[in-house]
Amino acid sequence: MASGLKKKVLIVFLLLLLLGGGAALYLYNRIFKSGVAIPDGKEYYELKIPTGAKYEEVVAMLKKDKVLKEVSSFEWIAQQMEYPTKVKPGRYIIRSGMTNRQLLAKLRSGNQDPIKYTFLKFRLKSDVAKSIKGKFEFKGEDLEQLMNNDAYLREFGLNPNTAIAFFIPNTYNINWDLTARSFFARMQSEYNRFWNEAREKKREKIGLSRIEIITIASIVEEETNQNDEKNRIAGVYLNRLRKGWTLGADPTVKFAVGDFSIRRVTNAHTQTPSPYNTYINAGLPPGPICTPSVPSIDAVLDAEEHDYMYFCARPDLSGHHNFAKDAAGHQKNADEYHVWLTQYLKEKKQKQQEEANP
Repeated sequence: MASGLKKKVLIVFLLLLLLGGGAALYLYNRIFKSGVAIPDGKEYYELKIPTGAKYEEVVAMLKKDKVLKEVSSFEWIAQQMEYPTKVKPGRYIIRSGMTNRQLLAKLRSGNQDPIKYTFLKFRLKSDVAKSIKGKFEFKGEDLEQLMNNDAYLREFGLNPNTAIAFFIPNTYNINWDLTARSFFARMQSEYNRFWNEAREKKREKIGLSRIEIITIASIVEEETNQNDEKNRIAGVYLNRLRKGWTLGADPTVKFAVGDFSIRRVTNAHTQTPSPYNTYINAGLPPGPICTPSVPSIDAVLDAEEHDYMYFCARPDLSGHHNFAKDAAGHQKNADEYHVWLTQYLKEKKQKQQEEANP
């Protein structure tokens, strides 16, 4: 309890004791008895106080959602604690059974409850905006605009093609009332924290920048869900880079075409004019084609050293790949896979027809 309120309550309480126990009990109940009862038997209520909100707006929200047992008691204590002039924005979890004093102490302190923000993967900046929608005070569109703002991004050493690299998939506790700029700065902070000394040493040994590592990792991420072979696939792409080959990565073609549902990349797809098409452009694409998972990033940093230059999906449903050192070996693997895939799809279609016409 604030020291000012302590003195006021003590003085009034002593006076009321002299006047009568009933009045003292009334004052005691106003301050120390439960003042919160969440409707419908719920354990807690989520109060979101917008930036710039006034005291009257806070009371109106609490009254509207019937959180307070006795509004007059809440307002009396609020006045004693000088809360009307100390409203702070944020997200506050109010639990059933709290006293008015406890509730006001929390609101007055600005000790808000952060949002648990979790994401696994984004492919586009618009995906980032969608993930934000309704979670924070700022709008997802505001963040997307920042990620397309060249002047703003230059402050971070980024551009619209690389802006998404700051988003390392994870779970973060983030205050609800952040602005879009504060949110992006928070992602930068998490990004810098991710690049610890151990990862930096590995990156320097490979000789690529952070963004370049993440760009390769984004391709690896789209190539396989099997963490146990990601470092081998990363090794293939690093070998191609070192030899000056085009990467020839199917995921970059899907990104260039703008169709992530493509199952089989054809020659027509590989001729798509785009700086992201690594069949027709040497080196890395302009930026990541998704936000790669931590295992994918670490797979590049711990890339397997080998002589493989090619890989092809195995002729099974394992999700793993067969690797080859030369074109002849790769062609053999590819032929086996295509024969298997044709038969698999044929049998699958036949089964579906049988189930539809028993």
